[in-house]
Amino acid sequence: MKSINLFVLLMSTIVIAQQKTLKQPVFTAKNKVITVYTTTDNSDLKISKTDEVGFKELIQPLETQTCVFVNPNKKFQTFIGIGGAITDASAEVFSKLSSEKQNELLQAYYSKQNGIGYTLIRTNMNSCDFSSDSYVYIQDGDKDLKTFDIEHDRKYKLPMIKKAMAMIGKEYTFYFSPWSPPAFMKTNNNMLKGGKILPEYKQSWANYYVKYIKELQKEGISVWGLTIQNEPMATQIWESCIYTAEDERDFLKQYLGPTLKKAGFGDKKITVWDHNRDLMVQRASTILDDAEAKKYVWGLGFHWYETWSGSAQMFDNVATVNKMYPSINLMFTEGCVEKFNAERYNFWGNAERYGKSMINDFNNGTVAWTDWNILLDENGGPNHAKNFCFAPVHADLQTDKLIFTPSFYVIGHFSKFVQKGAKRIGTSVSRSQIISTSFQNPDGKMVTVVLNQSEEKVTYNLCIGTNAAEITIQPKSIQTLTY
Repeated sequence: MKSINLFVLLMSTIVIAQQKTLKQPVFTAKNKVITVYTTTDNSDLKISKTDEVGFKELIQPLETQTCVFVNPNKKFQTFIGIGGAITDASAEVFSKLSSEKQNELLQAYYSKQNGIGYTLIRTNMNSCDFSSDSYVYIQDGDKDLKTFDIEHDRKYKLPMIKKAMAMIGKEYTFYFSPWSPPAFMKTNNNMLKGGKILPEYKQSWANYYVKYIKELQKEGISVWGLTIQNEPMATQIWESCIYTAEDERDFLKQYLGPTLKKAGFGDKKITVWDHNRDLMVQRASTILDDAEAKKYVWGLGFHWYETWSGSAQMFDNVATVNKMYPSINLMFTEGCVEKFNAERYNFWGNAERYGKSMINDFNNGTVAWTDWNILLDENGGPNHAKNFCFAPVHADLQTDKLIFTPSFYVIGHFSKFVQKGAKRIGTSVSRSQIISTSFQNPDGKMVTVVLNQSEEKVTYNLCIGTNAAEITIQPKSIQTLTY
């Protein structure tokens, strides 16, 4: 009798599973119309609707035809969101704008209807290079954190973060990163120029994260996650702190992970590495091959600055980590165009760097993508280390004017259209002039992004099964196709 009951239960489970499978609609291109949105170099086209195209039968593409192949049956990682960092610099510049321009900026970034729909917010715990000065939240030597106070952040940073959150709504995802512990906790007794955390202060430093989360909660800011250390292998002239892979692994499993869990913050998403793609495989291997450390890890974060050495962007390393550790989330945590020059506000190469990186990173398994400063002034700052950079939007504080660079619109080709919870869809191209990625939103709608890296116009077929739509993309352009 027991065997019969088990058999009946097993068959019922199979039938229910089949019914669930049957309920999932299979995407078909038949009768679909593609809406095309385009941004082009040296043009007024900025996420502009440029075409509507229907599908026609194309059973077998020819070698002479350029194609983007989309296979809706092949689904990969779940998309979380796109956004940028609200640093001290961004918030300070924001505070100096008129209320009209402040609203324009918030709408541009955080409104899905009127802007590009950012949902991710990153910020710095303690100061970073994009702060007007170096600061911490405690008095010097306060190992027990009795003087912990985030009053510094209440002037500029927290007000802007709250306004961004209010516009995003419930879908906002907020995380933070430290650049350096207080100087007295470090081997070089300096927040700047690297140094390492002293062993006797590791527990105090772990407690610091807990204190920060609690203070943010008091401000009504819900913390989704954190990274352990920004750029842990870079000795910078600004705030920095060095962790070898073994250092980060041991700090996580011996101090930070248990401390967060004990404080009731075991649900906070901990991201390791938070540095360039060049060493990410070695860092992943060292931390994630340790079972005790791995249980605290939500994801591995990475930047794009491996190009400082003359290297190309190491996209394959992202794919390698994804293959080696498929249960670990990949998140792009920072990228910007370095060496500010106001004469290059409209330089397409800066924008193309974003498009190329985002397409490759998503195709290699990335679930979330975070730009660096969302706003800087007309000098690429403020920055106490004089490390001036580009942002997608700059403010000319002399004229109360916002300058939207092409990078803003290129990022928007992803963030405006891909929804939280979307699944990446199998996508490939037949020619190297163009690159592409696709997502299917929770509502079933498909989104394909195509970047034309070449100096020539390209006509391509968007192919789904035996159906295709012929589309033309101008030189140095990006398109988003919704269908």
